[in-house]
Amino acid sequence: MEKEKFQKEMEKYMKIISITLTQKQINQFYDYMNLLLEWNEKINLTAITKPEEIILKHFIDSIIPIKKIKENSKIVDVGTGAGFPGIPLKIVRPDLKITLVDSLNKRISFLEEVIEKLQLEEIEAIHARAEEFGKDKKRRESFDIATSRAVANMSVLVEYLLPLVKVGGYCMLLKGSQIEEELEQSQKALTVLGGKVEKLDYFELPLTDIKRTIVYLLKEKNTPSKYPRKPGMPAKDPIQ
Repeated sequence: MEKEKFQKEMEKYMKIISITLTQKQINQFYDYMNLLLEWNEKINLTAITKPEEIILKHFIDSIIPIKKIKENSKIVDVGTGAGFPGIPLKIVRPDLKITLVDSLNKRISFLEEVIEKLQLEEIEAIHARAEEFGKDKKRRESFDIATSRAVANMSVLVEYLLPLVKVGGYCMLLKGSQIEEELEQSQKALTVLGGKVEKLDYFELPLTDIKRTIVYLLKEKNTPSKYPRKPGMPAKDPIQ
């Protein structure tokens, strides 16, 4: 996609969600998209390869919750994959301090190139399993917000995320439309891990009927030290 067309497409959606981007930010998103497409030919980063769909389903989808995030928040994006939602959030809000975590080293190499090419600051990409990262004493309960997009069922996901969040902080889960069953199944895990559902935001991606939900979980108390359990255990035997 030519840069001029890309810019018009981005600006169309930004107007709808009431966000204004600088030329520098537009350029960063354009470079990000091209790097994603270039690397996707070598390693599997995304099944979405049409520029129009990358803009809507990756970039716009990632930044919809931006206005709910307080200034200078420290955010961890677990199972970030190709950098969603962490990198789009960082581009739009340079004040955010972001840690990207993924278990596949090739994806970390991609993220490091994106960070360098886009000249992003106060953002790091860490190669780690979510369960091991959550045991790191320096990282544990140190983040204002833990987020994740399309990674796992909620009952599994909360065991990855809640141990990382400070008491009084939030988990921000970017989900599809059918979440009632997940919410129900995750109630015990939330109680055990120290969280509760604070708010649900339902919305449709602009100019589509694609339904999305953002689940906000409040961390009310410290997570017991035995969580998260060993790698593989949360997925194999969710707290239920």
